[in-house]
Amino acid sequence: MQCLRQQGSGQLGRAAGQRPAAAPRLSLPCSAPGARGGRRASSSRGSLATRGLAESPAAPASSQARSPSSAAGAVATGPDAEFESFCAASAAGANVVPLYRRLLSDQLTPVTVYRCLVKENDVNAPSFLLESVVNGDQTGRYSFVGAMPALEVVATQSRVTVLNHAAGTRRVTEEEDPLDVPVQLSRNWRPAQVEGLPAVFTGGWVGYAGYDTVRYVYGGKIPFESSPHDDRQLPDLHLALYNDVVVIDQATKLIYAISWVHLDGDAAVPASPAAAAASPPAGARDRAALRAAYDAGRARLDHLVSLLQTPPPPLAQGLVDLSLAQLPASPGRSNMTEGGFLGAIARAKEYILSGDIFQLVLSQRFERRTFAQPFEVYRALRVVNPSPYMVYMQARGCVIVSSSPEILCRVDGTRVVTNRPLAGTRRRGADAAADAALEEELLADAKERAEHVMLVDLGRNDVGKVCESGSVVVEKLMEVERYSHVMHISSTVTGKLQRGLDCWDALRAALPAGTVSGAPKVRAMQIIDELEVNRRGPYGGGVGHVSFTGAMDMALGLRTMVIPSAAVDTMYSYNGADSRREWAVHIQAGAGLVADSVPEKEYEETINKAAALGRAVDLAEQAFVRAQGH
Repeated sequence: MQCLRQQGSGQLGRAAGQRPAAAPRLSLPCSAPGARGGRRASSSRGSLATRGLAESPAAPASSQARSPSSAAGAVATGPDAEFESFCAASAAGANVVPLYRRLLSDQLTPVTVYRCLVKENDVNAPSFLLESVVNGDQTGRYSFVGAMPALEVVATQSRVTVLNHAAGTRRVTEEEDPLDVPVQLSRNWRPAQVEGLPAVFTGGWVGYAGYDTVRYVYGGKIPFESSPHDDRQLPDLHLALYNDVVVIDQATKLIYAISWVHLDGDAAVPASPAAAAASPPAGARDRAALRAAYDAGRARLDHLVSLLQTPPPPLAQGLVDLSLAQLPASPGRSNMTEGGFLGAIARAKEYILSGDIFQLVLSQRFERRTFAQPFEVYRALRVVNPSPYMVYMQARGCVIVSSSPEILCRVDGTRVVTNRPLAGTRRRGADAAADAALEEELLADAKERAEHVMLVDLGRNDVGKVCESGSVVVEKLMEVERYSHVMHISSTVTGKLQRGLDCWDALRAALPAGTVSGAPKVRAMQIIDELEVNRRGPYGGGVGHVSFTGAMDMALGLRTMVIPSAAVDTMYSYNGADSRREWAVHIQAGAGLVADSVPEKEYEETINKAAALGRAVDLAEQAFVRAQGH
């Protein structure tokens, strides 16, 4: 198929600046556990799975300061080789430098690595586990785990709280655009690129931008005042900065324990232009100060390795005694009655027929109460619905358990922006022949094709807002992707990010995905505010990471369970000395409405989508709760 091209459509976001040069590339020795020196780690670069962004050679985002392009030269040898290379990184201009160790992974899985870092009863500790399954049955090469962030940015409407855990400080401000806060915090980073580390996410921001962050982008067109009732009071934006990250390489069977060291002081205090200008020039940092920073980083790294080398308490094995394909009779109690949802569909169709919009994505939220713990639900979801973006994230006010199939915004290390709309769905067949027949039926469905083409047009427009003129390409058009239980029509739109813009600008352009809003976007969002009864929260936003190099990979918040951390009516179950608390699992699902939509079918579609995730709750209850006599 010939690639389709589109002219760029201007800039979005902050005023354009100068694109930084590439960060210095160094060869830091990788020490064996317990040793100060050690041989240099061999490079493990190769083909990357869904989550493996090609961050190398990576230019930091334009929100970060210029880094010199020269490398540090030969690697020192001897017992202090790592420290000498650390100093060389500073001399080359880097002010954020990673230290790392490698461990064999044959005794650890992503799940047990997470449990090494976060104890079972510590459900409020900010932390994450990111995994990937591609094409329904192929495990992604890399998994990522992090805990104990250095700082957090938490925004509710315009109120922003920056929690600096390292310094023990809390700063609260009112911001016109809270999305600018992490940009300002990271604008002067000059990360060193170290040979021997895989070219994937190794540290940086991890968190979510909820659906309502679109109000930061579109301002008065969709103000917070017009939004539905906010019954959960969750943050609209939560991003945590992880200097200590564990990367699990499934191909080489190695684990990388990584600790990033900030050489210019507190990572939570954005340097003013004057302060940045006054910082020590490359090579001028005091050697004693470098030794202190290095020793502090090594102490953090030693602690991280010790956690990985301390086996966690055994996890419950979990017997699977139910059919994974069978859906629950009901996904739970909805925040809308059936009549109310059908009435909202009818009203949406009136807007479509009057020409206000072409398409609208209307959703409802289901609540399922369970005594299964959130991490047990995640363990079950890995089995029931593996996907390219498997997420377990303990955030402020909630736990996010997600199996999203779709990219919201990806910007790789070569500044290529990717948008990949998914729309059009069929269940998987019982065998290859049935799969082929269903795929043919899906591609022949005029309604599904029309909806998908509309979303591709939205994707081209979103990418074109921030990409160079003539660089926007539809690389794949209307291909069928197969997942564990369903197949989708997929297209891929890419473009080259404009000079002076960064991944945060690309995220602003992508919010919200047409898959969860409609077309045209602004009018569709205004109608969603009118017809839906509660704020969406993380549903329909983005969940993912932004690396120190400026690469971004944000999944769309679909097939996502949001589990609030607290409720006033929490029940408890007791079995002798063992007790379990009740959790409210929120599952939101939507349907894309067009002029010829049949309301009853669209309502049923939301039920089926939510029920598919509800099956993970069923499995968690069967495998863990009832197995313990609750």
